[in-house]
Amino acid sequence: MTEILFYQLQRQPLELVLTTLLEKSLERGWRAVVQAPSEERIDALDAHLWTFRDESFIPPGTWRQGEAPEQPILLTINDDNPNGASVRFVVDGAELPPDAQAYERIVVLFDGDDPDAVAAARERWTSSKAEGFEVTYWQADEHGRWQRKG
Repeated sequence: MTEILFYQLQRQPLELVLTTLLEKSLERGWRAVVQAPSEERIDALDAHLWTFRDESFIPPGTWRQGEAPEQPILLTINDDNPNGASVRFVVDGAELPPDAQAYERIVVLFDGDDPDAVAAARERWTSSKAEGFEVTYWQADEHGRWQRKG
């Protein structure tokens, strides 16, 4: 069964949290796809991932490239899964893919300081739970450690 994890971002920026989660995904041997709602956001994430830290290397590709199926991490605005990812990251309010049940997990990252983003995440939580997905909610404590809240 697909697990959908909701991460409420408040004390840490999306780029930091996403990079950390992508590193963990690669360590586990998982392929990942990151979906954002705009090409501009994809371009910004792509630039960030290539230069994040000197001691780590996260090799993203984008859906525009011909070798998209070979990419361990693929950045896209589309809802398909050309690299056969087992985990999908959904950022900035991008929609869940129609084949959500095909993933081991989907990670929804949303801005906890944006009332509209919080309301949308609540709606997505409710509909995902009603559709039979296993859903969990995560929030960082004052030390930046993620705590399961639901």
